[in-house]
Order: sequence, then C-alpha cells, then structure tokens
Amino acid sequence: MERKWWTLIVVGAATFMLLLDVTIVTVALPEIQRGLHASFSDVQWVVDAYALTLASLLLTAGSLADRYGRRLLFTIGLVIFTLGSLLCGFAQSPLMLTLSRSAQGIGGAILFSTSLALLAHSFRGKDRGVAFGVWGAITGVAVALGPILGGVITSWINWRGIFLVNIPIGIVAIVITIWQVEESKTPDASRPDWAGFILLTLGLVTLVYGLIRASEQGWGDTGVWVCLTIAVVSLVAFIVVEHRVKNPMFDLSLFRIPTFSGGLVVAFAMNGSLFAMLVYLVLYLQYSLGYSALGTGARLLVLSGGTLISATIAGRLSSRVPARWLIGPGLLMVGVGLLLMSGLTGTTTWTHLIAGFIISGVGSGMVNPPLASTAVGVVRPERSGMASGVNTTFRQIGIAVGIATYGTIFTSTLTSGLHSSLAPLHLSKTNMNLLVTNVKEGYINRILKAVPPSAHGLVFGGLRSSFASSLNDLFIVSGTIALVGAVCAFVFIRPKDFVAQGGPSHAA
Repeated sequence: MERKWWTLIVVGAATFMLLLDVTIVTVALPEIQRGLHASFSDVQWVVDAYALTLASLLLTAGSLADRYGRRLLFTIGLVIFTLGSLLCGFAQSPLMLTLSRSAQGIGGAILFSTSLALLAHSFRGKDRGVAFGVWGAITGVAVALGPILGGVITSWINWRGIFLVNIPIGIVAIVITIWQVEESKTPDASRPDWAGFILLTLGLVTLVYGLIRASEQGWGDTGVWVCLTIAVVSLVAFIVVEHRVKNPMFDLSLFRIPTFSGGLVVAFAMNGSLFAMLVYLVLYLQYSLGYSALGTGARLLVLSGGTLISATIAGRLSSRVPARWLIGPGLLMVGVGLLLMSGLTGTTTWTHLIAGFIISGVGSGMVNPPLASTAVGVVRPERSGMASGVNTTFRQIGIAVGIATYGTIFTSTLTSGLHSSLAPLHLSKTNMNLLVTNVKEGYINRILKAVPPSAHGLVFGGLRSSFASSLNDLFIVSGTIALVGAVCAFVFIRPKDFVAQGGPSHAA
C-alpha cells in the first residue's frame, strides 16, 4: 500500500477519535457525575475543558506544525491525546477528570490543526478529492455514532470505557504515523504568536469560569464579576496585540470579508445552539425521564441520524449550490427544531422531542459541509490554514460559552420552579438549596428518602415540571441564537467573496 493511503488511515482514525469524544462523553455525563460525586459545574467543565483548550491552542498548534513539521506535531498530538484519554479513564476526582480532559483538548488541537494539512501534502489531483471525501464521511459517522456508542459502552461496561477505548486506537495510530507518514514543513514559517495565545486563553477560560460560577453562586458573587472583568480586559488586549504583531495568530483583517465574518457567526451559532444543548437534553432524558445511557443514546440517534443523511446530501450539493442557500436554511431548521422541542410539561414523554430532533438534525447536516468552504474559500490558499483554524475555534467557543450560559439559566429557572411547586412542604431555605443541588446531580432517590412518603407524589411531580420548565427556557434561547445565525448567513455569506468564483482574491 502506498504511504499516502496510510496517511489517510491514520488521519481518519485520529479524526474519528476526536469527534467521537465529544458526543460519546455527553451521553455518559450523568454516570460520570454519579461515579465521581461531581457537582453540576463539574459536569459542565467535563465538556468545556476539552472545548476551551482546543479553541485556545488550535491556531498556535498550526503555526508550530508549519515551523517544526506536521508529522512531528501530529505524533505529539496523538501521544498527548492518548495519555489524556488514559488519565480520564482512571480519574479519581472531578478535578482530575477536568485536567485530563484539558490534556485531551491540547492533543485534539494539535491533531485538528495538522490533519487536513497532512492529507493536502500527501494527495494530489483526483486522489485528493477521494481523500477529503473519505475524511468527510468519517466525520459524519463519528458524530452520528457517538450517542449510541456512548450509551452501549456506559451501560454495558462503565463510563471509564468511553475514554479507555481510545488507547489501542491511539497506540496503533502513533506507530503508523512514525512508520509511514511523510514529514512536511513550510519554508520560512513564522514564529508562533505567544502573546496572542496567552491572552486568548486567559480571556476564554475566565469568561467560561465566570458564567459557570454564576450558575452556582449567583450573579451577586464578587468572583463572578472579577472573572468576567478579566475576560473582557484579556480579549480586548488580544485584539490590540493582534493588530500590532507582525505575524498574528488571527489576522483581524479577515473580518473585512463579509462571508468570512458571517461564517464565524454561523459557526458560533451552530455549536452554541444545538450542540451545546445536547448536554441538557441528556440530563433531561436520564434525570427527569429516567432513561439509561443506552436508552438516551438510542433516542438521540433520531437527531444524529438525520444529521448524517443530510450532511451526505449537502456535501454533494455544496459544489453546485451557493453556500448561503444551504447554511441559511439549515440553521433556520435548527432554530425551528429547537423551538419545536419547547412546550414540555411534567407529564410529556420523549416523543414530544421527535419532530424537533428530526428537523434540527437535518438542518445541522445541511450547515456543516458548506460551512468549511466559507472559511477557506474566501482567502488565498496560503491563508486557508489560519481561516479554517479560526472557524473551528469559533465552533469550540460556541460550545463552551453555550454550555456555561445555559447552565446559569437552567439553575435559575429550576430553583424558581422548585420553590414554587414544593411550597406546600414548607422547606427551609437550607433544605430547599440542598434539594436543588441533589436534583442537578441526579440524586432523585435521595430526595424522596428525605421527605415523608405522602409527599412523594408532590415532590416527583414538582421535579419533572420544574426540569421541563427549565429546559423550555433553554430551547427558546438556543433556538433564537440559531435563528439569528440563519439571518446572518443570508445577509453576509455572498458568492462574490469566494476566490474560486472570481471574487476579490486580495480581500484577505
């Protein structure tokens, strides 16, 4: 077998691991929470730690790969991701799991930033189209299979299995990379923008930490505002630095291209709406409706299956249909689907979600394939790495900020609903706060044991109705974000901006 096909195999395996580790972990979150006795904020950090480190390091990792070698960095990324997975599998505390997920994010950033570059170096002509087609199919399958695989592994083995399954794949991929993948570098590659990296990381981490802290301590907490202030100062400083440095990690002049800016809004809206909502959908299906991890994964197949089918079709249409006419309607469907999921009550079943699952799933599949072209199609080829990296960074920021923001809304609405529905029990403020904490951590049986048997019906009904009401608010907010993204797609994504279609190649 030629070396280039080995490159495709190893890049495909790495991509499969990276994307699978997003959706597969989401389904296992309730089991992780119970297994490690984690708080609600800990659950949010399990997802956000991965997304934040990936978003912060992605552009810097690309610069390092250009300078020191893409195969070398790809190998390092595989080693870090595999070791991070091992540590996740043996985590003994929420903090250890969060730090291990951060290690996975570091490895993931390196792998994401080098994967397509390795394929582009190894393949030419018609074979390049085949390679990128296979890579695209792998991404779709990974996203679609994540929920059900997470359910199977968590239910039949243990939540630790979702991380440990990466170990043999990672080891084989490392061996193949060293043995068969060719090295490539960029002559006279620029130095990494370390100042930009530090400021962006500090800004994102403090922003998300402040939002998550607000869900636990409330908006009156001094620490929340200190974190948000640091975030604003850091992100403003990042913009100033990127304007001044010779070789910025993020060339802000790209914002002058309407299609590029519109693509970033879409990337944030797509991941900050539907994909961020997956965490709360999983909590609802398992904590409120009582389904197992496997049962939850099976039901989420309705959503991910629609995504896979429509993404396949959209991938074929993207070369003939303008991107705005796939992205705009797709994100519109995501918003409509999320809004359709609202209207939950304490007595509704999961079938209420089916129509929204199908519509939003099909919509997300329409968005993802052409969205990549909006990032790289409007710049010269030598700028495509940065453009693609910025788009992926905004996707991860969308997930991290979305999960943290929804957590604050969810906690506020849940607390208010429980206070109202359980008022007849005349619980003290301390006991009510303890009850809310137990609800968010999934200890329903512990709550029922703490009240008289005669009050079980009232408590159980109050829990379900409050959980449903909280989720309704999140559906409305997330659906609105998706609809705003759809409007921006129609307004800003323009065919004339694409370099390949004769647009202004100097626009970047």
